[in-house]
Amino acid sequence: MRERRTATDRRRALEFEAFAAGAGGRLLHAAALLTGEPPDAAPRAQRLLIAALARTYADWDRLRGGDPYDRTRQDLALRFARTAWHPRRRRPTTGLLARLGPQERVVLVLRLYEGVAEEQTAALIGLPVERVHTICARAIRTLRQKTVRRPAARPHAVGAVGAVGPLGGGPLGGSPLGGAVPPREARS
Repeated sequence: MRERRTATDRRRALEFEAFAAGAGGRLLHAAALLTGEPPDAAPRAQRLLIAALARTYADWDRLRGGDPYDRTRQDLALRFARTAWHPRRRRPTTGLLARLGPQERVVLVLRLYEGVAEEQTAALIGLPVERVHTICARAIRTLRQKTVRRPAARPHAVGAVGAVGPLGGGPLGGSPLGGAVPPREARS
């Protein structure tokens, strides 16, 4: 009996380790986008991810038919939402999404970076679908306003290129999230 349990625990640990190795980078990037920290130094994002992965590991055997990535992403977003929507939390001062509020960041990361449908996003964070749509549109509008205001290059400069809008293939790579999202037709 004990040998069977040890083999099961070993198999479970190997399966989870493979999942964490494959999905950990993308989940950490999502957590860094949520917290507004730079990806190379993101202690708060790492804490969020470790807690979400620990919960996924604890529920690993119950996830047989489910998607562990969805479960971890859901726990990550919920943990961020619980901690970030308190008025005492200060906003991050750096990062692409730093000018957005926590609710806007959650909606943008889930909708655009993770590709979650509006209905699922609304159910996950407990808001009506119309509110999620409005928050997403407002956040995108805010990002576009902040990124379009780059100074245009002088026309007489040699090799100068004019300012490129946020969706024009410039430094943002066609995405309000800094090129992290593949074009919609590339996703399946």
